[in-house]
Amino acid sequence: MKRLLFMLIAIVTTIYLTSCEEQTGSGIIKLSITDSPIDTGNVTGVFITVTEIQVRNSDSVWLTMDNFDGPKIYNLMDLTRGVSDLLGNFSLDGGRYNQIRFILDAPVKGTSKPVTPGCYIQFTDSSTEPLFVPSGAQSGFKAVGSFTVPVNGTVDITADFDVRKSVIKTGSATSRYILKPVIRLIADNQAGSISGNITNIPEGTSIVIYAYTSGTYKEEEANTPTVEGNRFPAAVSSDMADSQGFYHIAFLAEGGYDLVITTKVNNSFGEVLGIINNIPVVSKKTTRQDIDLSQLK
Repeated sequence: MKRLLFMLIAIVTTIYLTSCEEQTGSGIIKLSITDSPIDTGNVTGVFITVTEIQVRNSDSVWLTMDNFDGPKIYNLMDLTRGVSDLLGNFSLDGGRYNQIRFILDAPVKGTSKPVTPGCYIQFTDSSTEPLFVPSGAQSGFKAVGSFTVPVNGTVDITADFDVRKSVIKTGSATSRYILKPVIRLIADNQAGSISGNITNIPEGTSIVIYAYTSGTYKEEEANTPTVEGNRFPAAVSSDMADSQGFYHIAFLAEGGYDLVITTKVNNSFGEVLGIINNIPVVSKKTTRQDIDLSQLK
């Protein structure tokens, strides 16, 4: 009897130790970058230079991605409508993480105008202006969103820099462009998209579509924003229809969304034409939603 009990204890101990071993180890985070398009027609490029990437674990400890080959420069305007660029494959201990921090090579707000800034905005006439940042070269810009790195596995994460919300022009006499990145993290295997064609667009008018989590849009969001603010601040993402009337809003978490359809005339906000409610988004799929402007109320 004692021998049997000893054997059972040995077996349980072995299983326990094996289980513990299986919970430790490393995995891979495949990190990419994308952008929600800017809703103006006179900007051709929004460039950022990333010098370092850090990640925060469940113990609130920041870890540096040592094998990030920086600095690297990205034109966020090239990374829209589901297009992304791989930042790298990084090995991390298996477990839960909740933030990623991007350190940028950028002029700090309050300094003199740099000659060759690492972050800048480019316009249709080929002119450029530096993008000043509050603290991008010191504390970096945080992207919030929880994800798990599986032991001996890979998780695909995309960081969405929302340029529309992030680039702000100050209203002072000596105006400057300030970069206050609004970044969200999306697990690729949990994301879907909405796309379609827009018809009956008035001549000389651009159409911008804003995606909101169902039930969260408020009419006052269309009002003139305060200094260093923007319209439709609570939108999850957005897109400006192309010359053929096509739009595509990518990297949306699974759930229901309302589309707020608006106009732009001569790069200035026009009006809200209408709202299409409760559009379902399913992970790894694209929901088709065509829009006939003549049918909007």
